[in-house]
Amino acid sequence: MVGFDRLIFGQLLVLVVQGRYPWLEQVTRQEQLTRGCARYGGGARRIDYDQLDHVLVDHKHKMLYCYVPKVACTNWKRLLMVLTGTSSSSNLVDIPGSLAHADNSTLRLSQLDPPAVRHCLEHYTAFVMVRHPFERLLSAYRNKFENTYSQYFQLRYGRTIIRKYRHNATDSDLDTGTNVTFREFVWYVLEDGSANEHWAPVFDLCHPCSLNYSFIGRYETLVEDAAALLDMIGAPPIAFPFTRSSNTSHKLRTYFQQLSMDDIRGLYKKYEYDFRLFGYTLEDLLGFDLP
Repeated sequence: MVGFDRLIFGQLLVLVVQGRYPWLEQVTRQEQLTRGCARYGGGARRIDYDQLDHVLVDHKHKMLYCYVPKVACTNWKRLLMVLTGTSSSSNLVDIPGSLAHADNSTLRLSQLDPPAVRHCLEHYTAFVMVRHPFERLLSAYRNKFENTYSQYFQLRYGRTIIRKYRHNATDSDLDTGTNVTFREFVWYVLEDGSANEHWAPVFDLCHPCSLNYSFIGRYETLVEDAAALLDMIGAPPIAFPFTRSSNTSHKLRTYFQQLSMDDIRGLYKKYEYDFRLFGYTLEDLLGFDLP
């Protein structure tokens, strides 16, 4: 009997990996979140409705999506435009990213009146997509400070970072804000906190201990989770874009070697709720987890 149980359990694990029973993985994620909120997140907290500006609404499919930058949110916003009829495109990647991020492309929960907000929170399927906190942080750095086209971030944040943390900065560095190092960026994040949504913790953006998320997706299983969610809400057949990996996870060790252990501990403390609530660890990066 024990052997039979192990066989059935093994078959179930295979099915989960294959994505044929994704709800089994959802049970694990929901339990992780519930335990984490009870132990670390202080349980449910009252939040003002104007704090829900990251929660997007699809009335047609009765769905709420809390978008998290650097977790495929551009493609999710494109998807919402199609689901809500804002766009008639049959190929999501044809929708310009600038249009997907425009304020009038999607409806925010914070734009509704209080009774409508309460109705949506009680009756709609709410979901959030998460990612390893350090991978997401590195992705934000590489996208906003290493890429030459992100002039806004270099001028808005880069010049401040260089002025504050680079003692031998040249006039050119101070004028353009380019060439911000990863360690300088981390120091800024540690000192100035959640200055921008691209590196603010999911805990601050989506209030996972206060809102009832019916579905928790992970960047690591993006394709499978997207298919499961679309099936769950009864969406029409639509292919969620599979974009080429930026290999951020493989570069994690290279970048984090620039940091001191104190830097890493500080970052872990800043994103601790995201680690604890969504089941991420530092095992792959450090070889051990922080207590």
